[in-house]
Amino acid sequence: MLAILLVLASTAAYWNARRAADTAYDRSLLSSARAIAERLHDEDGKLVVEVPYIALDNFAYDITGRLYYQVLNLQGESISGYEDLPAPDESVQMTLDYPALARFYDADYRGAGVRLVSLLQPISGATSRGMAEIRVAETLEARERMANTLLRQSLINLGLLAISALLLAWLAVSAALRPLRLLREEVAGRANDDLRPISTDGLQREVAPLVDSINHFTGRLRENFERQRDFIAEASHELRTPLAALKARIELGLRSAEPDAWKRALNEAEQSTDRTIKLANRLLSMARIERGARAVAEGSAERIALQPLVKELAISMVPLAYAQGIELVLEDEQPFDVWGESTLLQELISNLITNSLQHTPSGGQVVLRLCAPRRLEIEDTGSGIPESERQRVFERFYHRGQGTGLGLSIVGEICRAHRADISLHQGYLGGLLVRVEFPA
Repeated sequence: MLAILLVLASTAAYWNARRAADTAYDRSLLSSARAIAERLHDEDGKLVVEVPYIALDNFAYDITGRLYYQVLNLQGESISGYEDLPAPDESVQMTLDYPALARFYDADYRGAGVRLVSLLQPISGATSRGMAEIRVAETLEARERMANTLLRQSLINLGLLAISALLLAWLAVSAALRPLRLLREEVAGRANDDLRPISTDGLQREVAPLVDSINHFTGRLRENFERQRDFIAEASHELRTPLAALKARIELGLRSAEPDAWKRALNEAEQSTDRTIKLANRLLSMARIERGARAVAEGSAERIALQPLVKELAISMVPLAYAQGIELVLEDEQPFDVWGESTLLQELISNLITNSLQHTPSGGQVVLRLCAPRRLEIEDTGSGIPESERQRVFERFYHRGQGTGLGLSIVGEICRAHRADISLHQGYLGGLLVRVEFPA
């Protein structure tokens, strides 16, 4: 890019130098023509010119090139100088740059390019009046030499300016990138699990926001790693206990020689296996929900009508509610759409319904409501949750009595993924009221 700019600047410098040379030498040509015009006079009705020998010698040749002149009388006849100098074309206009009746034009003379001026000089004598013409020509070597000299000097100046600009740019960029280089070295020298915040001491104001953003990102990353580590530790503990109990029951049954003891041990092992499978499925659901939450955060959410989704899940749960002697009711007062991931929303609604059915006695009722503004409510006639425990039930593996302690934790994770607010309240029917409010 810089080379292109230098070429353009050089071209502009050449034409400016050539224009300056033309201006200077045109003025010199006009001065020569005026010097000859001053020596014109009328002598007995005849126009004569007296050009000193030294002037003729200068016009014949000078150190910068060849000069030619010609003087024409009132009738257009040559009376002095070179008789074959080219005449100006009729299309050549009078110059407006000088207070003179002069025309400048280019032509070829004796095999070389020349620049000419044609000056009209008024003559007023005793017997004659009119315009005499003086032509002065100059070869172009001097102009080109001057233009080349100016161009050479301009290129030297441009080169020095370009080198200075590159040097200053290099120094400025090096100074500006030095904090980033130090930052890169600090980050590259850290261990893979080192997510401590980067110090902002001594950093320029321009780099500090970048470091703050990196620290914010690494902080969230550290929180995610800690959550995953705690989840793995808790899951390992929760799985170890039922598996150890299952192994103990099987060993106890194997020590007995009575078939009834074997059968009892197998029944207990089956129940323990069911609970373990249920816990494993919940853990897999948590992992799937985390992947789905990342997908929603990355922009893969879609517009979903919540009313058909709630209706479909409620219908699928009717046989389970009927078997427990519970009435399942759907009130869709205000259907609305949400932005989210359908699988996660199905998991959310299914867990809420299942949790309500588990804590509602036979003969009770579970009510699902869609109401304004963009609110999903699930209420039951169970025993409810004490206010002191309503926040803890969203923690992983916290359970009150039966269950894995992951149902409402999964619900909380899905709500966070959809930026929805979930809260627990005392229900109008005497039990628990779960309220999920989705953003607009």
